[in-house]
Order: sequence, then C-alpha cells, then structure tokens
Amino acid sequence: MYGPFFDLNNWATVIESGEDWLVILSLVVMECMLSVDNAVVLAAQTQSLPNKVEQEKSLFYGLFGAYIFRFIVIGLGVYLIDFWWIKVLGAGYLFYLFIDHFFISGKKKIEVPTEKPKASALERHLHISKFWQVVISIELMDIVFSIDSVLASLAVSSNPVIVLIGGMIGILAMRGIAEMIMGLMSKIPELNGMAYFLILFISIKLFLSIPAIDIEIPNLVFVGVLIASIIVTLIIHQIHNNQAPKGKK
Repeated sequence: MYGPFFDLNNWATVIESGEDWLVILSLVVMECMLSVDNAVVLAAQTQSLPNKVEQEKSLFYGLFGAYIFRFIVIGLGVYLIDFWWIKVLGAGYLFYLFIDHFFISGKKKIEVPTEKPKASALERHLHISKFWQVVISIELMDIVFSIDSVLASLAVSSNPVIVLIGGMIGILAMRGIAEMIMGLMSKIPELNGMAYFLILFISIKLFLSIPAIDIEIPNLVFVGVLIASIIVTLIIHQIHNNQAPKGKK
C-alpha cells in the first residue's frame, strides 16, 4: 500500500508535472474547504491553555502528528470507508464539548483561587499536563476530520503522492485559519461561545454522515451557518459594548 510513497520516479514525475501541480492546488483548496470546521474546533480547544504562546505551540506540535497520520491514512486508502465508527466517536466527543462548555464548566462559579488548582485525572494518574492534553485532543480531531478529506482527495487523484502533497499544504493552510480565529477570539470573547454552538452543528453533521443514516450536509451549508453566526455574534458584541460602562469597555 505504501510502495508509491517510496518510488523516487513517482515523486520526480509529480514535482515536474504542471498538470499534477494543478491537481495538487485543487486538493489544497478542497482541503481548506473541508477543514473549516476542523479549524473552528482546534481554535476552541486551544482556548483552555493559559497564554497565546502555548496555544500556538500546541498547534505547531499537532501539525507534525497530523502529517504522520495523513501519511498512514492515505496508505490505507479505500479501507477508510469502513471506519464509520470513528465518526460516531468524534460526533459524541464534540457533543460532549458543547455540553461541558455551556452546562458543566460554564455553570461553575468563578472564584479567586487561594491555592494551586487541582490536577485533572490525566495529570494525576498519567502525568499528562494540560498542554499535552490539548495536543492529544488536536490529534484526535485531526483523525476524525481528515477521513473525509482523504476520501475526497483519492476520488480526485489515485496517486497517493499527489494526495499527500495536497493534504500537507492544506493542513498547513488550515492551521493558519485556526490561528486567525484564535486572534479574533481574544478580541471578541463572544466568539468563544459561538465556536461551541458551531461544534454542536459539526457534531450533528458528522453523525448524520455515517452510512446507517447517510445524510450529507453540504460544506457550503456550514459556511453559511458560520457566516451567519459571526454576524450575530458581532451584533451581540456591539450591543454589550454599548451597554457596558465607558470605563469597563
């Protein structure tokens, strides 16, 4: 399955072919379109880290894991169609994130800490820090969301080298989108809540796509929901600014 990746003639042919680069460019565009929802999830996940340095570092570390996994997944190719249960697990996890944000963690009273916060179960028993928990979470989300991208890419080109190059460039571009969203979240806090409403939508979209249901919500619908959500959030942010005392804006 992985033979074409190690065929130097195959790589040379692809790199020297203008036609292949046009296909790669189309795969990059498609990767970005399919990964808009992934970028939203990644941006929301990194918000649990204390500062921008760690947030950007978690995305950087996650990038290498995404590349490794993409290599493995493309090699598996057509077998991915049987991994419907990954979508079910991914949809369930995203739904849990929505519930946790609005009804569990979000309901806790904010108190000034008088002592060092207690470590989570992963930190206590497995000695995994919050930073690495986020990195692992990013990798799991990459696994879930890359399946559709790989299957769509293999439908465009059967050459795994072309699919790999297009996917790697697309993943890098998608990380840039995530960092842009992170920057906006720091300036407009209401975007954080909007992201979790989008996560709920993505969870439903992902669950409906399993073979037993087989309802595909077009990516353009998500783009429309995203644009509408941003407009509504900006309106809410402006209303809050207008209502807040001048000294607290």
